Amino acid sequence: LGWKFYDADDYHPLENKKKMEEGIPLNDEDRIPWLCTLHDILRREDTSRQDTILACSALKKMYRRVLISGASAIESNQPEQPGETPALKILFVHLDGPKDLIASRLEKRRGHFMPLELLKSQFDTLEPPSAPENFITVSLEKSLPEILLQIESAILQG
Repeated sequence: LGWKFYDADDYHPLENKKKMEEGIPLNDEDRIPWLCTLHDILRREDTSRQDTILACSALKKMYRRVLISGASAIESNQPEQPGETPALKILFVHLDGPKDLIASRLEKRRGHFMPLELLKSQFDTLEPPSAPENFITVSLEKSLPEILLQIESAILQG
């Protein structure tokens, strides 16, 4: 697509990485400043009209709202209103798959600060996207070319 790519894991503060390395799940207080930083990156790219892909485990609806609206999503603490114009237009891609498949892929990943033991906490925290969020769900059980085609098709359809 020729879009700019960011991996959200590259922007975790050292304290978050240390917690995860020690097998301690992150909480909202750990994640919100990180998500605000990611929002700032997305806003900067949007302002310069740069299409962007962000790989990010935005597990909760509130986290996704922070990516869209920044700190104001927390400060307002109001539910999203139908027809509300978001600060940023984001298509969330929910990669969905069974825990054992994801675990097998995590086991093969080398040199990453998040250990396999934290996978359960990720599933416990997960709030899958739902209406009125702008999202698609893609099965991780598909082949990589099928996954990419489904995501690309959704992007091109607007």
